Amino acid sequence: MKKHNLISLQRLHYKNPTSNLKPVSFITTTSTNNYNDEKFISILNDIVRGKQSWNRQFNNPYISSYLKPHHVEKVLIQTLDDSKLALRFFNFLGLHRNFNHSTTSFCILIHSLAVSNLYWPASSIIQTLFGKCSEARVLFDEFICAYNVGGFTESFGFDLLIQGYLSNRRVLDGVTVVRRMMECGLVPEVRTISGVLNGLIRVKRFELVVAVFDEVVGMGVRADAYVYNAVIRALCELKDFDGVERMVCRMERSGCELSVVTYNVVIHGLCTSGRGVQGMKVKSLLGEKGLEADVVTYCTLVLGLCRVKEFGSARELMTEMIGLGFVPSEAAVSSLVEGLRKSGNVDAAYDVISVVGKVGAVPNLFVYNALINSLCKEGRLEEAGVLYRDMYLKGLFPNDITYSILIDAFCRRGNLDAGLVFFAKMNVAGVKATVYPYNSLISGHCNFGKISSALSFFNKMINKGLIPCVVTYTALISGYCKDKQVEKAFRLYHEMTGKGISPNTYTYTALISGLCHANMMAEASNLFDKMVQIVVPNKVTYNVMIEGYCREGNTVKAFTLLDEMMEKGLVPDTYTYRSLISGLCLTGRVSEAKEFVNNLHKEQKKLNEICLSTLLHGYCKEGRVDDALNACSEMVERGIPMDVVCYAVLIYGVLKQNDTTKMLEFLKEMHHVGLRPDNVIYTNMIDEHCKGGDLRKAFGCWNIMVDEGCLPNIVTYTVIINGLCKAGLADKAEILCKEMLVSKYIPNHVTYGCLLDHLTKEGYIERALQLHNTMLKGLLANTVTYNMLIRGFCKLGRVQEASEMLTEMTSKYILPDCVSYSTVINEFCKRGDLKVAIRLWNSMLEKGLQPDILAYKFLIHGCCVAGELTKAYELREDMTKRGLRPNRGSSTMRQFIASPLQTATVLWLHWIAGWLKLESMTLQVKVFGVKIRTFRFVVFKIEEKQKKVIVQKVREPGESYDDFIASRLVDECRCAVCELWQ
Repeated sequence: MKKHNLISLQRLHYKNPTSNLKPVSFITTTSTNNYNDEKFISILNDIVRGKQSWNRQFNNPYISSYLKPHHVEKVLIQTLDDSKLALRFFNFLGLHRNFNHSTTSFCILIHSLAVSNLYWPASSIIQTLFGKCSEARVLFDEFICAYNVGGFTESFGFDLLIQGYLSNRRVLDGVTVVRRMMECGLVPEVRTISGVLNGLIRVKRFELVVAVFDEVVGMGVRADAYVYNAVIRALCELKDFDGVERMVCRMERSGCELSVVTYNVVIHGLCTSGRGVQGMKVKSLLGEKGLEADVVTYCTLVLGLCRVKEFGSARELMTEMIGLGFVPSEAAVSSLVEGLRKSGNVDAAYDVISVVGKVGAVPNLFVYNALINSLCKEGRLEEAGVLYRDMYLKGLFPNDITYSILIDAFCRRGNLDAGLVFFAKMNVAGVKATVYPYNSLISGHCNFGKISSALSFFNKMINKGLIPCVVTYTALISGYCKDKQVEKAFRLYHEMTGKGISPNTYTYTALISGLCHANMMAEASNLFDKMVQIVVPNKVTYNVMIEGYCREGNTVKAFTLLDEMMEKGLVPDTYTYRSLISGLCLTGRVSEAKEFVNNLHKEQKKLNEICLSTLLHGYCKEGRVDDALNACSEMVERGIPMDVVCYAVLIYGVLKQNDTTKMLEFLKEMHHVGLRPDNVIYTNMIDEHCKGGDLRKAFGCWNIMVDEGCLPNIVTYTVIINGLCKAGLADKAEILCKEMLVSKYIPNHVTYGCLLDHLTKEGYIERALQLHNTMLKGLLANTVTYNMLIRGFCKLGRVQEASEMLTEMTSKYILPDCVSYSTVINEFCKRGDLKVAIRLWNSMLEKGLQPDILAYKFLIHGCCVAGELTKAYELREDMTKRGLRPNRGSSTMRQFIASPLQTATVLWLHWIAGWLKLESMTLQVKVFGVKIRTFRFVVFKIEEKQKKVIVQKVREPGESYDDFIASRLVDECRCAVCELWQ
């Protein structure tokens, strides 16, 4: 049979060459070609159904050249009984013979496969067909034609076509097919209709959903629950809740099986439209219909109630659902927690997470981060840490935002160690750090004076490839300014702008604050003017400037800035008013400050306790305690309560007046209003008693303080140690120091300084050195403590060791100051070793130190005594150039101002004192213009006898006589001077 077919086929090939065959349609052909086609189709059928290799058969040139699409169409129709065979034949031609099938062939095969329930291959072929023919109307025409030609009675192929359009998100083409089917008397399956309606909902064609539903129902389709649910959802989206109610009633009457899903759709529609309360009513009706709310019902209602901010009801509903054994969804939990948090009820939000966590529900990472952030802002870092741990336990891994929030919170509150711990955890977890945690660490270390650590993080950040931003630079600039390193702050500022990073308001404010605190108001004002041209100053900027001017005593400029900030719409706050009140009090205008406060009250400006305490401090500083009390009464009547600071100021004021009675009254009043004295008040009391030399009362206050549960701090210890030292009780002071060491308070440089000051003054230099070595080990030694040692050595005449201290200071990276050098210089001058004194002076200048007026006095005096008048004049000129003027208490300096003649005369008197071997001499010179007319001097204590030698009214005969004396002195002709004296 196989051989016969092959031979016949070969004969047919030679009798009918392909050049004489013409392709024709299977619908209209000529009679001759019809005969040939039928024969050819018969051969194809035999080949398809035969057992021989299709590949060998179709390698026949005749078949391969004669085969046309309409032949394949006929073969497919004739193999409707074996859809799988038809599919194999179709795929063979397409894949192995690269045959271009007609659209009709596709449609016939799809119908065939659909009828045979071979939906997957049919759907696959439909997807291929979409690449061949995309227009829905044209494709439907081919489908209906194939449907009719093939004599199909089932319309499953059309359903697959519609579903194909839906899977390709061409829902409107699916609607076109549905409508064309109904025009042809065909109706899609109900599930296909449901798919179309839900597809329309996805593309938000809600009106079309209702229209298609009406059309298919009009064709006699009996809608199921899925179709009704889709229509109800569309009506909800259209906010046609009357239509929703009618549709639900229609569904109930249709005999369609009711389920909670339909009512969940209604509830969802109501909730998304802000009608969560109505949704609750629908839930209450479920029982009447024999239905029970499920987890979707509850979660939908929770979301809906949160949408209308009914967080209390939502929380009750969540508690109810958990009680029924339902686990709330992540969305419901997240919505409720976030809603409670945003409404300020952080405690409730935290409790919800705890409750739902017991049933395994968790909010999303965003909500966790937000709640952690809220807890951190409220200072509840321990609870934030609990949430962080819970995240891990529930499989929710913290991200970079989580770590950034926690690091920032701990750094802001000074717990830098905890911040570093979380930074380390972040690295261990493999979470890549962004610029934000670095900024927090840098800012935190800067805020607490750890600039070197901040710079270390800055460098690490750059090494990691992170680019510092304006926040990074501003944090460092602010840190330098707080540390009074304004020059370094400006270096960073220039580095920042050089990299193209524009400074913001906070950057300028930090720099201005640094300049103000350095008393560089002119520079601060210039920078402020520059800032105004680039960015907009905020309230803090103005407050900083106002405070700076007030601290300088320039209240006129401060009030001008107040007017300016108000003109710009910035509202002054209590910080602004406090600075202005303080400025007025500082310049001795306390009454004006009180008037200013009264005016603010008339303007209904709110003041706080800090403003009140500032005014009270002004009164008490002037000793006007009664006025301070009157001001207190007025402020309390105006609703400003007295706080501990206010009482501390009043107590400090009465202590200055030694009014113990009033002090006790204030303490009783504090207890009466529920306030307890703090360690500042007790420390002030102890300090005043120590200054008055009454250590018994000082320790009495100490005991009361401890009994009241108010622990002394490092300042309290320092005050009483200083009191003991002043009273000569250094041994007891040392015992108290040791007591501090075993407590949590470690003595600082001030505490040790009190002991060191006492030891050096009393000449216990060896003990002082031991104490100072202890300070060096604790990094507590500084310039002041070294100055105490230098003074101690000089007092004992050990000037060489004092000089060595200057070298040691430099080796310990502690910079000597003017006092360090001038103390040693003075000692060398006293010893007559002017060369060493001048060498030290030059060394001081080389280090960039500015001599003060006392330093000049020491060296000028030394030069005069040594007869180095030229050097003395040079020093006087240098002093004048530096803007220094001798004070009225410096008699020696007054003697070196008028003229060379006056200088010579004074030197002469000093020389006479030495010649007469006098222990001391008091000189008084009257100067008229630039010439000396009269002078007198009195010499006290000649040797041990209380005799007086008085030389009165030594008159000069004239100007030539003055010149004569001066010339003799300058030439150091002592014999001539002696002659004149005799």
